[in-house]
Amino acid sequence: MANDQAQAQRQAQAHAQQLLVPKQPPPASSPLARPIPIIGGATWLYPLKGIYYFLTHRYLWPLLRARLLPCAALSLTVITLLFIFTYLPQLALLAIFQGVHLAWFNAAVLVLGEGAAITAILFEAFLVDETLVDVFDAVLIERGLVDLVSSSRTINNNNNNNNNNNNNNNNNNNNNNRNNTTTEPLNPLQQLGKPTTTTTQYAPFSFRQIAEFVLFLPLNFIPLVGTPVFLILTGYRAGPFQHWRYFKMLGWSGKERRRFVRQRKWRYTWFGTVALILQLVPVLSMFFLLTTAAGAALWAARLEEERRREERTGLVQYADDDTGRNDVP
Repeated sequence: MANDQAQAQRQAQAHAQQLLVPKQPPPASSPLARPIPIIGGATWLYPLKGIYYFLTHRYLWPLLRARLLPCAALSLTVITLLFIFTYLPQLALLAIFQGVHLAWFNAAVLVLGEGAAITAILFEAFLVDETLVDVFDAVLIERGLVDLVSSSRTINNNNNNNNNNNNNNNNNNNNNNRNNTTTEPLNPLQQLGKPTTTTTQYAPFSFRQIAEFVLFLPLNFIPLVGTPVFLILTGYRAGPFQHWRYFKMLGWSGKERRRFVRQRKWRYTWFGTVALILQLVPVLSMFFLLTTAAGAALWAARLEEERRREERTGLVQYADDDTGRNDVP
């Protein structure tokens, strides 16, 4: 009986000592080392976050007002012409492979996808590429990445603005009254100065992307799964282009860009897919172009924060690279 009590006492003491010893974190390669995914951090949400950000940050609204009327008219014209001249022929062709019920919907998606491609090309080539750059840069400034944006354009800060005001005030007779006035701080959009590089673009024109879009169109003939596969494959190519400007700010070579994207291929695929789906909305495609740029900047700010933390600590951030690990899209 005494031996049993002594043994129980020793076991209790050993258990208490184990509680006092701090647990070692699992190795980085262990699945336990990865944080539990939360829906708010999913990459596919960033195009939707861009919508909320754009609507809740009034400093971006002038960019939309300046382009809204011509771009909305152009988008409506393109969609209307496509539905008049191409919807019924494509409906008849799809009905042969899918039946009438599925063909009605998939033909509409097909026409909207074609309209989104045409309007995106026209918008980015003639109307909104500079606007997308301003949206992207302004969001990065608001997120505190002024040094990153300053690598490609000048920054109008409040100190420069105050110095100019003070110089003007000194030339006036009533210096005392005017020197006491304070100026309002510049919002992120007002801080954007002139570009310091010869080429300033949000994303380059890609003939390969257009060619793949055309080649993937026949996938819509496949019942049920054809349209989702088409959207995902197209999004796979379109996703990395949303961070073209971010890569240019970092001064990365083509090899460095491809390596970075390859390590996060699924994240870029889901981002591009959701962005493409938003582009299928008639008339609002112009608005969603701007909000997607805002969402891309929010994601870029997060990636840049992770990259700088990695440089400081030497701890490699988790990415869905080719080692078999998967990331939250």
